[in-house]
Amino acid sequence: MLENRLHDLQKICRMISSISHMDVRLINQEGAALLQLVKQNLPAALQNFEQDFRQINQILEEHPAHSYYYYINSFGLQYMAAGIWEENHYVGAIMVGPFLSSVPGTDFVSEMISANQLPISERRQLQEFYASLSIVNNSTSNSIGELLVNLCSNSFIEAQLITTDPVQSNQSKESIKTMIDESKEMIELRYHTEQELMHAIMTGDKETVEKLKINIGDTYLEDRIPESPIRSSKNLISVLNTICRMAARKGGVHPVYLHEISDKFAILIERAPNLPYLNKLVEVMLHDYCDLVREFSTRQYSELIKKAVDYIRMNIDSPITLQSIADSIHANPSHLSRKFKQETGQSVTDFINLKRVESAKLYLQSGQKSITEVAFMVGFNDVNYFSRVFKKVTSMTPSQFMKEVNKED
Repeated sequence: MLENRLHDLQKICRMISSISHMDVRLINQEGAALLQLVKQNLPAALQNFEQDFRQINQILEEHPAHSYYYYINSFGLQYMAAGIWEENHYVGAIMVGPFLSSVPGTDFVSEMISANQLPISERRQLQEFYASLSIVNNSTSNSIGELLVNLCSNSFIEAQLITTDPVQSNQSKESIKTMIDESKEMIELRYHTEQELMHAIMTGDKETVEKLKINIGDTYLEDRIPESPIRSSKNLISVLNTICRMAARKGGVHPVYLHEISDKFAILIERAPNLPYLNKLVEVMLHDYCDLVREFSTRQYSELIKKAVDYIRMNIDSPITLQSIADSIHANPSHLSRKFKQETGQSVTDFINLKRVESAKLYLQSGQKSITEVAFMVGFNDVNYFSRVFKKVTSMTPSQFMKEVNKED
């Protein structure tokens, strides 16, 4: 029966998606998605659509037709949904989300990873994804729910657009020529600034980025289209996001990390409500790309060691040995071991342990898990060995580290 209203429901979904700037899905009673207007793809580790759809359908079908459902899944992702009814029979739902009700901090991401036993190697991608979600307060989420109920309960009405007559331009040839000359100057300035910026991000040079910030703001937040200054700036800052991504790639950052951060800022740019917000967003974006290069760049290494380092980072919570790395990147273990020590200054084992301890510190800081649980989460099979490695790296035992963190709080 849902097929009878499918055309109207698709229009309603597109309208909600356009207004809310969030994902909108139309699902039938069996939990199949008939329409998915998705602006951002969920990381594979968070995809739980079958269970989400089943839960939403079950709750809405058990309640009156004028109900809407505020649903939060095990990953902390929040949705608003309303049922579609035909002749007192439940036939499906429209759901909006995911979104969050508060800004996700490091502890939030750690808690989600811990509670759902997600791979620690996905931490960076998950942080970028959660940071890209809309923050929706209680009043707004309720308004979305009420809007869904009213739209789902009534027939769709085709609206008639009324516009003003086109206004004839009264620009002179002189003024047009002046605008063209100014545009050329701006293009040249932008090109020069972009070259300097790309080199700064490629090397993670925040100091140079700070010096360039004024020129960047003037170039990418200019009011060149009086009728739509925000749209103009969004278009330019989207270009800046691409430039930053390309620079970070040249700086030796693996595409996996670039994909998540680039998607995050693409979404935040599009959702920006005003120019001051965009101005702040540019600053955050430049710094985040620099931090990414500083943390994940393998530019200084040979191709062999780049592959080895990337493999370790992406499998840090799994058993890793010199042999498993060598097998994965098709290298001789002895040659790999010598080259790794030569280029990084550390043995493969010491490098792995360092990265595991860095991850462990984040979980110990949150205080949500015991030392034993954290040890297993970051890839250690022996708690005593974990404690010895932790002390070697930090000069403190895990217990001492937790006490120091609590003192600071």
